Amino acid sequence: MDIIVCVKHVPEVAEVDLRIDESGRDIEKTGLVFDINEWDDYAVEEAIRIKEEYGGSVTVVTVGSEDSDRTLRRCLAKGADRAIRVTDRRIVASDPFIVAKVLSKVIKKMTFDLVLTGAQSSDYGYAFVGPALSSLLGIPHTTLVKKIVIKDGRVVVNRELEGGLEEVVEIKLPAVLTIQTGINEPRYVSIMGIKKAMKKELRVLTLDDLGLSVDEVGVESSWIQIEEMYIPSIERRVELIRGSPEEVASKIVEIIKGRGLL
Repeated sequence: MDIIVCVKHVPEVAEVDLRIDESGRDIEKTGLVFDINEWDDYAVEEAIRIKEEYGGSVTVVTVGSEDSDRTLRRCLAKGADRAIRVTDRRIVASDPFIVAKVLSKVIKKMTFDLVLTGAQSSDYGYAFVGPALSSLLGIPHTTLVKKIVIKDGRVVVNRELEGGLEEVVEIKLPAVLTIQTGINEPRYVSIMGIKKAMKKELRVLTLDDLGLSVDEVGVESSWIQIEEMYIPSIERRVELIRGSPEEVASKIVEIIKGRGLL
């Protein structure tokens, strides 16, 4: 089983007082701690477990700056075999479709049975890259995967639904799967693994290597453009709404309109 895992180097912001940078379109990243995206960590672990059971290889791929090497080296230390980083200032990395387009160009040049991604990223949370990759690669996909079983050129997966339900889906390989947290328990990085990771291959590619032009991955091609970011004001107020269902619904609509959400 040759598996490709798409990963992302993201800032840890759960316990940080965020600030908007001077552009007004991004957060101030100075001083933030970066690590592998949580969902991607589970995807890497699942890929390594599949490799350990069935043989094959695991390649991790990211679109990001040189700082992303730390995440890639961590994946290599856990047991991935190779790593690829695509770095080019001309790429609009905040647009998930453009990121998927870049990743698809990398993947199309490789041999693979499975492509794994995290179900979403903790910074933007679009949950879009996996399905977009599937479309660009022309192969089937399924999302929010909680269990994977490989058999006879197919993959049987349990995927998470609302209300605690799971759906069992069987699809033909090669395929794209987006991995949900809780599918496994990601392993720790060992000292031996860190030493081995320094000897493993880490390739760096640019748009020119992939045959992509700036027109295909620049602002003009971006589906999503961030105009402004702001920190919402914190309000603490509880209001109990009483009355008939119609009266309650009407009051809620008034509140929503009053806050400019409708």
